[in-house]
Amino acid sequence: MKTIQSLTKSAICLLLGMGLVSFSASAQKTQKLTDPEIASVAVTANQIDIEYAKIAIKKSHNTQVIEFAKTMARDHGAVIKQAVALAQKLGVTPKDNPTTKAFLAGSVKTKAMLNAKKGKAFDKAYVDNEVAYHKAAINEVQNVLIADATNSELKSLLQSALPLFKEHLAHAEMVQKNLEK
Repeated sequence: MKTIQSLTKSAICLLLGMGLVSFSASAQKTQKLTDPEIASVAVTANQIDIEYAKIAIKKSHNTQVIEFAKTMARDHGAVIKQAVALAQKLGVTPKDNPTTKAFLAGSVKTKAMLNAKKGKAFDKAYVDNEVAYHKAAINEVQNVLIADATNSELKSLLQSALPLFKEHLAHAEMVQKNLEK
């Protein structure tokens, strides 16, 4: 049970790495996601957030932004490891789907935008993206992933992970507010 909870929470954390564009594409989907597709969305989202964090670690000179990015990279890396372990235990293979493809396409645009910025403009763009993402992630988990999950334990774990997403949002908003000073 603890492993399933850790994996589910990890999968949810993966969603935090996606950009706002990715979430809006998911919201427009017409078919329910299967549990293997939900796993794919989660892994993809975590990988994307790690990529954003690596850009921030490389480009930012703001200690608070760098520490936030390091936290995102560390947390999402751990989530991926847990998700892979759980998927192997359950014999589930993540399955690509239009949502993951849309997330990847959105991440290309976001990474290009982030790479084009420097200094304070970069910091603001990175943190603004993280705030928007977390707001979208909370909405996505509440309105899509929980609704689409067929496994009752997965559904329950998705519900229990919402407070974690809200904590990440609060952290991102705190960094955002500090950048405005």
